[in-house]
Amino acid sequence: MGMTITEKILAKAAGKRNVNPGENIWLNVDVLMTHDVCGPPTIGIWKREFGKSAKIWDKNKLVIFPDHYIFTADKYANRNVEILREFARDYEVENYYDVGTERYKGVCHLALAEEGYNIPGTVLFGTDSHTCTSGAFGMFATGVGNTDAAFILGTGKIWEKVPESIKFIFNGNLPKYLTAKDLILHILGDITTDGATYRAMEFDGEAVFSLSMDERMTLTNMAIEAGGMNGIIKADAITEAYVKERSDKSYEIFESDNYAEYFAVYDYDASKLEPTVAKPHSPDNRDLVRNVSGTELTKCYIGSCTGGKLPDFRFAAQILFGNTVKVPTFIVPASTKVARLLEVETYNGLTLKEIFDKAGCQIGQSSCAACLGGPDDTFGRAKDKDVVISTTNRNFPGRMGSKKSEVYLASPLTVAASAVTGVITDPRDFIND
Repeated sequence: MGMTITEKILAKAAGKRNVNPGENIWLNVDVLMTHDVCGPPTIGIWKREFGKSAKIWDKNKLVIFPDHYIFTADKYANRNVEILREFARDYEVENYYDVGTERYKGVCHLALAEEGYNIPGTVLFGTDSHTCTSGAFGMFATGVGNTDAAFILGTGKIWEKVPESIKFIFNGNLPKYLTAKDLILHILGDITTDGATYRAMEFDGEAVFSLSMDERMTLTNMAIEAGGMNGIIKADAITEAYVKERSDKSYEIFESDNYAEYFAVYDYDASKLEPTVAKPHSPDNRDLVRNVSGTELTKCYIGSCTGGKLPDFRFAAQILFGNTVKVPTFIVPASTKVARLLEVETYNGLTLKEIFDKAGCQIGQSSCAACLGGPDDTFGRAKDKDVVISTTNRNFPGRMGSKKSEVYLASPLTVAASAVTGVITDPRDFIND
């Protein structure tokens, strides 16, 4: 029987020739990532369970990015960062990217890619549900709880069940008015937020492989919104070029066998899809943008690990150029590298930052910012009765702040178009294919 790409990578990590869905195996972990929200409790559990003589299994394989609640005066959030800082100092953890220093990178999921930790064929675990983002690189990546992370921290191993796989094939060409965000929102509307529970979501097809690595990361990032254990895309020449620019590590490319078995297979014609939105209060509450056009907004938000990458801002700049926003619009680069590129990348003779400034947008520091709500002083946080359209990944009650707010999820094209009009707007009003 053939194996899927996910099964092959897990077999390698388990030191086995073959694995089957439902089989429980020990995995050797290549990278463990944590951040300021889950890092402190993970460290606490690790110290408690492994004792005073606790040792990190491999310091080179541990990566720590403070990124969630960092640009805030909240004393509890600040204490979390201090705990990470003390841990990195006491245990000589080199891969600690401290906020307030030149080493600070921004949101962990994009930073993992930019700093060369995403290597095809490897296994990465993180204390964040959106760790599945890294699967865009032809690797297995998933989120774990603090206790499991503490066990990995001490042993470098984890006990996992091999997931079944679902394949999503996007054939045809992607129109200029669509992005990866539209594709994943379309999938969520089809299978719902529990349609891929503990399953691998494999993305394939001409439209997928035409995407940049940043756009592919949007697809795999939101696999967890369908309950997926991981999202994954086979590594190709685009992947290899990205990896080789950032790492000299060896890697192995796996692909699914033609006769591999899947729990389900979904086929789409990308050219026939339309701009899509997720209405409050769930990522699977799908509708077409044209059906909710005219909905009045109080805020627009372009940022997060899902929507704060360079292509997202390129998309937004196409529409914001020469226009002025009618509602408060927040721009939050996902990484410090992206923030720097906003000052260099140009469109029609202006840098992206100049376009956003002239349009009246507010630009924040690289971080998770309002995506996870955060303390009251968090940049872009949703207040009571706010109606927000956002490039983030979740719109559950209170996700971006107040539980009394409403959040629509959409592509950066749709968010930018809506920012210009002040109401939800189809990007096709500004862009023709």
